Amino acid sequence: MSNQVKYCTECGKEISAQAVVCPNCGVQLKPLNFSSGKNKYVAAVLAFLLGSIGIQWFYLGRTLYGVLSILFCWTGVPAVISLIHFVILLISSEASFNEKYNKF
Repeated sequence: MSNQVKYCTECGKEISAQAVVCPNCGVQLKPLNFSSGKNKYVAAVLAFLLGSIGIQWFYLGRTLYGVLSILFCWTGVPAVISLIHFVILLISSEASFNEKYNKF
């Protein structure tokens, strides 16, 4: 039964998983459709191949990190960070990736 319920994002009450409007507070619920968002595997490939200049950060919408990666690319630090980020991206769940990078 736990997969047939969800929680309202506004009031936090348990509601039906198919509900479009919360019956408790009347808020229209947003569908969890991330098809037009960013893909974690694309970000991981960018981190692996072009991470030394921070391309994955620009793709993920973190422009400041991308600019800092470009500024410090000569040190090699962004390359090490991108390899760590590559692994983190691969082991993270789709839900956590979407929560962090696909906010609408």
